Amino acid sequence: MTKKPKRALVIPDVHFPIQDDAAVNCVIKAIKLVKPEIFICLGDLGEWHSVSPWRYKRRKRPPLEYTIKDLVKEAKLVNEGLDLFDNALKSVKCKEKHMIEGNHDNWLNFFVEEYPYLSEYTFPNVMNLKDRGYKYYPYGKYLKIGKLYFYHGGHYSSYNHTRQHSQNLGKNIVYGHVHDVQRMGVTHVDGAHHSFSLGCLKDMRAESNMWLRGRYTNWSHAFGIIDYFPNGDFRLDVVDITNGKTFVWGKMVDGNK
Repeated sequence: MTKKPKRALVIPDVHFPIQDDAAVNCVIKAIKLVKPEIFICLGDLGEWHSVSPWRYKRRKRPPLEYTIKDLVKEAKLVNEGLDLFDNALKSVKCKEKHMIEGNHDNWLNFFVEEYPYLSEYTFPNVMNLKDRGYKYYPYGKYLKIGKLYFYHGGHYSSYNHTRQHSQNLGKNIVYGHVHDVQRMGVTHVDGAHHSFSLGCLKDMRAESNMWLRGRYTNWSHAFGIIDYFPNGDFRLDVVDITNGKTFVWGKMVDGNK
């Protein structure tokens, strides 16, 4: 009996609560349109400014009770953001969900390392991933589905990072982290391998990213739709989002409405 092909939808860095609402809304509408059997988040689900190691690099961290207050507030907003995806996935009966931890998400784990008695604030705990039905992949770990690997990104981050991934890993791979959209294929002895950088879903305006200090970026909004062949081969469509709008399967999706 021939195995039924599966469809996956994969999202890059959202950085709740500084997400781009229209871009996120495009993904929600796309989920309801394409009805994926698999959902993959590539990490940096949250911004986690409350526990950022950079926030207090040049100034003293306030007393712990103030940090906890900010963290609880931010965790509520990030959970509400994940609810948006989970509700859409539930409506199309998508039960296979994968959460890959990003470097921002990992800041929560650093925080708990400093305060071990606050274990409820690790990333998987604060996001209730087990109760939500997600399989969790710690920062730097790879997920493999079919002949395609997924991780947050960051192992190679130069201008031609997709080429570096293809050359050095020799595998097909999808990642986020760098917030731009790139694709590169490199042929090895065993055939061609492709790397895909999927952009982001965060608010890209300068006022929401003051740390850039006005620096221009190549960031783009996008997500991926993957159709798997029974043998593990795949077709990946990178769906670019422009000004909160895109097309999915020839149908216009407007995230501004």
